[in-house]
Amino acid sequence: MYRHGKGALSKHHVKARCKIYPGSTNKERFPVPDENVPWREKLRKYEPLEYTAPEVEQNPPWADPDFTHAENKDKMPKWNCLDGKINRESYDGHYDLDPESGVPRNPRGRTGMAGRGLLGRWGPNHAADPIVTRWKRDNCGKKVQKDSKPLAQFIAVQRRGNNEWALPGGMVDAGEVISAALKREFGEEALNSLETSPEEKDEIEKHMNELFQRGTQIYRGYVDDPRNTDNAWMETTAILFRDDDGDSVAKFKLHAGDDAVGVQWLDLDSSLQLYANHVDFLKKTAEILGASW
Repeated sequence: MYRHGKGALSKHHVKARCKIYPGSTNKERFPVPDENVPWREKLRKYEPLEYTAPEVEQNPPWADPDFTHAENKDKMPKWNCLDGKINRESYDGHYDLDPESGVPRNPRGRTGMAGRGLLGRWGPNHAADPIVTRWKRDNCGKKVQKDSKPLAQFIAVQRRGNNEWALPGGMVDAGEVISAALKREFGEEALNSLETSPEEKDEIEKHMNELFQRGTQIYRGYVDDPRNTDNAWMETTAILFRDDDGDSVAKFKLHAGDDAVGVQWLDLDSSLQLYANHVDFLKKTAEILGASW
């Protein structure tokens, strides 16, 4: 069972207004000043670029069809609720629909781009982010101190494509429960990139399954993700899993691989530069742990 933690993150998205849309070289967002991000604020001649990535337009299983086309109008999903196996509810509450197209409108305001971009679902796209921590220890097994507080570490993965470090999370499949998504994504992103024997991986997975029986919810809600658009956005559930005694996953030596994708233990530190707003989750983690930040 997961214990819930409170504490909302900033409601002012920044990375969701990056100039060039990720995965493209020339898809540029319409510039939106800070004061005009909220929909309630007037913005003259707001002309966001309409963009949905080619891989999304090919209608893979994880993506919606383009309901804005006339032939799909009668197949419009049920917004703000569970639509079959697809959860179209937002963790932030009710979201409005665009008065012209009838598709969801980003509850955090303008991003300078319409459509879905790289995201499969119109509206909220749900993810799960496991935060697996241990205490950093010296050769004698004592906790390393920094600024009079113990120093904690977390498992991070390096994303393919942009080489940014991030939490080993990913998308929640349709009909999948959060607990299953957390373990699956951690296994896929943190374990599959390790050069270990099948026996070693089995041992790691055994400890991982035990560790994932308990956790503390760090955050649940909107993510300031560079893939967000006016009509599609990321939301996540971030859960903290602590190996305080160091007798579970903490004892395994994780190292980044030689290619662009790697996995390793990183120190919790305020200078971290991570994907999306993952650093905000880790700041909250440090507070809960009573660790140095």
